[in-house]
Amino acid sequence: MESQMEQNEIEDVGKTLQSAYDEYYDDSLSGWREAGAKVKAKNIESVCRGQSYEKVLECGAGEGSILKFLSDSNFCNELYALEISDSGITQIKKRDLDKLKEVKKFNGYVIPYPDDYFDLVYCSHVIEHVEHPRVLLRELQRISQNQVFEIPLDYSPKVDRYMNDYLKIGHINVYTPSTFRFLLKSEGFEIKDELLCHLSNDVIRYNWYNNQGFKKTIFKELNLLIIHPLLRLMNRLRYGRNYSEFGYRTYTCFTNNSKGFKALQKDLD
Repeated sequence: MESQMEQNEIEDVGKTLQSAYDEYYDDSLSGWREAGAKVKAKNIESVCRGQSYEKVLECGAGEGSILKFLSDSNFCNELYALEISDSGITQIKKRDLDKLKEVKKFNGYVIPYPDDYFDLVYCSHVIEHVEHPRVLLRELQRISQNQVFEIPLDYSPKVDRYMNDYLKIGHINVYTPSTFRFLLKSEGFEIKDELLCHLSNDVIRYNWYNNQGFKKTIFKELNLLIIHPLLRLMNRLRYGRNYSEFGYRTYTCFTNNSKGFKALQKDLD
């Protein structure tokens, strides 16, 4: 059980995070975010193996780009959203999504819903931003039967050289697939399915031609269609059995709660 001092510290951190993200979301990068969200939504549906759900919560919904794609699909009947940022909540509400029932602001840790309220919670590209990830994971486990997590795979053998780049985008935790699995399993999550992905060509194209302003040329397209696969092949040869640890860009997994672990938690409480 957390002490009152630890709880106060978490609440203070939550306020700091809220302040940092309150003005983060506007229309300037909406196209870029939606290019990535289309892939993220597809990954969520993929690890869920075509199942549909009644109540689904997105924790850390940003400006609602993933919500948009899932609302347009047959993935669930009701969507709910939690977001730390005022600007994100404003952007979500502007979307007027058919299946979205409720958007709530939270402090990044305390989730204002009762136990087992949701059939599924998904948390996409969030955990790498969270100062106390285990605290949030326990709340997600408390309020849901099933979960989907997606993280960027930022680790490389000399990751500290890129620390400032990661900190600029708020990535304060760095994972490989195995270190993230360890985190989840040590908190009582059972991993039922998982997916490793490279960056999609559509996302790369958007970054080149829209964000960076490169001119679309035959050379650029050949680079994408020929050079990039060759580099991935070289990395497969370089890493060998460890390619699944170091060769991909994102890790997505479907989990549910270990009944034995939850029973043990209740006994300890």
